[in-house]
Amino acid sequence: MVDLPRCRRAGWPEVERWADTIAEKVRAAGRVPSTLVGLTRGGWVPARLLSDRLGVRRIVSLRAQHWGVTATRDGRAVLSEGLSGSVASETVLLVDDLTDTGESLELAAEHIRAAEPSRLETAAFLHIGHSKFVPTYFAEEISRDAWVWVVFPWNYWEDLASLAARAAEVAEGPEAVRRTLKERCGLVVPAEDLARVLPATRGSSA
Repeated sequence: MVDLPRCRRAGWPEVERWADTIAEKVRAAGRVPSTLVGLTRGGWVPARLLSDRLGVRRIVSLRAQHWGVTATRDGRAVLSEGLSGSVASETVLLVDDLTDTGESLELAAEHIRAAEPSRLETAAFLHIGHSKFVPTYFAEEISRDAWVWVVFPWNYWEDLASLAARAAEVAEGPEAVRRTLKERCGLVVPAEDLARVLPATRGSSA
């Protein structure tokens, strides 16, 4: 049976609202950091949005990997790239798009603590209830029973290519793939978007 998860496509208005919510929580706590760490790749855009709202100009990156293919576990989280800049003695807010298992954010937090910041807090736009790591700040919590794969604007094409390739294993032709994505994933995809990714997926081994 081909694994096709239920999906929720997040739009920019939601993203902006989540960024506003976290920024408000950080300001209310009186904990505006001196440095933001964007956990790549999902935390890049959230970190930039929070940078703008909090007036924090310094952003460094740290890369952890867990999900190799959309909604498919790729073993334990691992750090694949270290911090792009020093955080020693800085007040740090580590940012990601969401916590699912929580392993990536937890691993990143441990790595940053070893770099001796004066304070470390964490933030995620979305927090999944079954995550073993709870961020200091989050904008929305999704209960364990309501788990869905969230398709953010910054990973739409990557996720669509992966999901379409899987749907193509059980559906013949673009229209059948579109119906499968709608029925199995709850994902309504414009025909032109599907045409853009299907040629790339037909020759892949996804």
